[in-house]
Amino acid sequence: MRTTKFHILVFLFLLSTILFGQVKNIGVPDIRNYKRTDYKGGTQNWSIDQDKNGNLYFANNNGLYQFDGSSWTKYALPNYTSARCVKVDESGKIYVGGYKELGYFKADSKGKLKYTSLSRLIKSKNNKELDFVWKIHIIKGEVIFQSFARAYIFKNNKLKILQAPKRFQFSFQINNTLYFQDTEAGLLEFKNGRLYPLKGTTALNNTEVWAMFKMPNDKLLIATLEKGLFIYSNEKITPWNTEADIFIKKNSSLGGVVIKDKFIVLNSVLNGIIISDLNGKITQHINRKKGLQNNTVLASFVDNKNNLWLGLDNGIAFINESSPFTYFGFSYDISTVYASVIHDGNLYVATNQGVFYHSWNGTFKEDAFALVEGTTAQAWNIQVINNELICANNIGALVIKGGKTIKVLDKNGYFGFKTIPNHPNFVIGSNYNGFAIFEKTSNGLEFKNQIAGFDKSSIFIELDNDYLWLKKDEFLYQMVLFDDLKKFKSIKIIQNLSATEKGFGSIQKINNNIYFQTNNHFYKYSKEQDLFYEDIKMSSVFKNIPKINTLTEDANGNLWYVFNESLGELIKNSDGSYTNIVAPFSNLTGNLVTNYLSVNTINPQNIFIGLTDGLAHYDSQLLNNIVTKPKVFIRSFSFPGDTIIFGNEKKIAEKYLIPYTANHVKFTFSSPTYENLENVEFSYKLEGFDDRWSNWSTISIKEYTYLREGNYKMKLKVRNSYGIQSEEAFVPFTVSPPWYRHFLAYLFYILLAVVSIFFIRNRIKIKIRKNKYYETVEQRRLYLEKESKIRQEQYELEKEIEKLKNDKLQIKILAKDKELVNNSLQVVKKNKILNGIIYKLKDINVESFDESTKFQFTKLNRSITKEVSADKSWKDLEKHIKNVHFDFLKRLKEKYPTISPRELDLSTYLLMNMSTKEIAEIMNISSGGVELARYRLRKKLELNKKENLIGFLMSI
Repeated sequence: MRTTKFHILVFLFLLSTILFGQVKNIGVPDIRNYKRTDYKGGTQNWSIDQDKNGNLYFANNNGLYQFDGSSWTKYALPNYTSARCVKVDESGKIYVGGYKELGYFKADSKGKLKYTSLSRLIKSKNNKELDFVWKIHIIKGEVIFQSFARAYIFKNNKLKILQAPKRFQFSFQINNTLYFQDTEAGLLEFKNGRLYPLKGTTALNNTEVWAMFKMPNDKLLIATLEKGLFIYSNEKITPWNTEADIFIKKNSSLGGVVIKDKFIVLNSVLNGIIISDLNGKITQHINRKKGLQNNTVLASFVDNKNNLWLGLDNGIAFINESSPFTYFGFSYDISTVYASVIHDGNLYVATNQGVFYHSWNGTFKEDAFALVEGTTAQAWNIQVINNELICANNIGALVIKGGKTIKVLDKNGYFGFKTIPNHPNFVIGSNYNGFAIFEKTSNGLEFKNQIAGFDKSSIFIELDNDYLWLKKDEFLYQMVLFDDLKKFKSIKIIQNLSATEKGFGSIQKINNNIYFQTNNHFYKYSKEQDLFYEDIKMSSVFKNIPKINTLTEDANGNLWYVFNESLGELIKNSDGSYTNIVAPFSNLTGNLVTNYLSVNTINPQNIFIGLTDGLAHYDSQLLNNIVTKPKVFIRSFSFPGDTIIFGNEKKIAEKYLIPYTANHVKFTFSSPTYENLENVEFSYKLEGFDDRWSNWSTISIKEYTYLREGNYKMKLKVRNSYGIQSEEAFVPFTVSPPWYRHFLAYLFYILLAVVSIFFIRNRIKIKIRKNKYYETVEQRRLYLEKESKIRQEQYELEKEIEKLKNDKLQIKILAKDKELVNNSLQVVKKNKILNGIIYKLKDINVESFDESTKFQFTKLNRSITKEVSADKSWKDLEKHIKNVHFDFLKRLKEKYPTISPRELDLSTYLLMNMSTKEIAEIMNISSGGVELARYRLRKKLELNKKENLIGFLMSI
């Protein structure tokens, strides 16, 4: 009853806290630190602001830095001046103040931020009167830059000067009211261009005011550097004696910010920040020990999602205040958590180092968890049984009370405990050597006996009225206990739940029924039929869920499951159905103790989840407050020669035209979703190129190369860590065709084709006319050539006829020559015969003849002699031969000048194809003489042995 009342009080307290605001007072929110190596800037960050697109701006020692969730961009001030303050107005102008410099950045036509200096409007010589600009305020269309000596009011492109009564310290804007602190006049209110002192505030002249906050009942809260916190009301300054005041006096204030007018963030010099309620009670304290990289906080800012950004003395920090998750980790001195439970006003956690506890009633902002004495070892479980706190520890079964181990029930190592149905006074414990029985007595639990006959151990056990079920490795054990609980009556090993489903996944109790699960199929056991049968209804619940490996039911009947080192929850509805929730737990992926899932649901606002590096606190009621649709931007659109930026208040045009030579395009993406950035994913699609959306990826850049000409539209969407998708962002653009495929080029091609056809047509006509003319000329030429050819042929024919006649004549001449030679030879023979007769007649003695005979003989002799001497045939032959073969003899003599007349005659005889005998008779030499003459002739003609003499003579 006492526990029930306590839970109700706790619930009412937490419910009021939730209704009051969203800052959790349990655990530490997720903190992300950005080092100077991340943003590549100076160490100190003095001021923070955010534009309408969600981009964040930081006034840094090295200039102005912009963060869009994906990338950091630096914007330098003139002369690389240090920036001290930044403020963004409704139009998107980013006003910046620094050392001897004030001005603003504004996006140009291509979305790039360009700086305009306003220092030039200050009339003072060389701007010597301008020192550091520390604050910027925007009120009723006026931009007010505050330095120590004066304030500069910028409106309608004009700059007016507001002189400090003595010396300004800082200035503060509360709604539409602006306050200044003067070192002599105290706090001043700025109205209608003038300063009006606040009565009773000169008491603060000896300290620096770093922040002012609006409080209920028109009160003002003032935070000083070293004197603490004060309330200004009814023209009086009074100390604000609260927890927050004590903290500031101890650690010094550097300003702060308000969260939803319900919580106050106070920066400190020495110890990080605190978040207090409007009563000064500290709700959170976040410092270096809790996860900040630096304890000196120079600036704080609440973004559009009510998350907190801190400008540190060295770096930047993001605190996810809107998340339903907070954490107990190394700063609370706990490590891997296997189980948790609330008992007697304390929160206990079983870890790998032992059991730790923390007061559940008290604040969690400072105190670490304390170790329960006597539990220093691996603690597998912590349970409340019969109103006793029992720990399953490596060193035994331990009873804990008041932060101490008061009893060791058994020194054997234990995994956990279960009550035994039908035996309400007994508890079974799973230990390293099997199972043990504990009995409930008036003195609490007492060890009774170790169950004999089985020595296998496991944390996964369930009991019903008939069996003890154990999952060990890939097997399921079905065991029956004797009624005396000292020994197992039967032990059966089961390898498969059905013929179709091989293996075994998990065992769990849901709605007081034991389910056996494998591959997301859930089975029950029928004792009567001795078989496992599938529960179709329960299997259908997990039909569209990835394969699970661990499942547990919490106190509210919700089902928590682990898949691929990720966590999911099936929330039980009033009608018995389940609603699957996965996205909120994505930031826990990889940090779960997957084989020992620990989910401790106290109520919907207090759910504890064991992690490998501590304990997570989950408030499911805050989930609806943060699940909003994220925004996405195509941050930049680049192509060779130009870059267009859309994240800086740049509106996307209807279409962008890029030349074909610049058809390599690059897109960068951003989403001002700063929670769980590692789980923010993009998906894109280039219409006109991609057929489908890309897979979800954390990569925030995409390039396309060698795009053909045409119309394209780059589409982009983002999915945050809660699985919520944004609306689509898009950029339309057109890639112009190359000059040779441009519309004008095609028009030129058509005109060129028409002109070419016209030109070719005329050329063809001219060609036809010319061809006809040339054809006529050619025909004339061919006619003349043919006529000439006929005449030539006729001439050739006549020559041939003449040649034939000549040849015929030559043949006749040769025949005549031959005949003449034969006649001449006959004459020679005749003369020879006649000479022989004359020679023989000389031997006749004519003296013996009578006169008449002698007369006749003398007459005969004279007649023969006359015949011989009167024959001139030989000389005629020689003359004829020389006349007929004159040309041959001339060519032969010209070619061979040394040839003799005798050899010329021989050559002529040979040309006439006369035989050796005939030549010998004509030349009056022997046949041997003819051969010798032939040899000499060959030698003079320089013929070798193989060459034919007569053929050579004929070739001449």
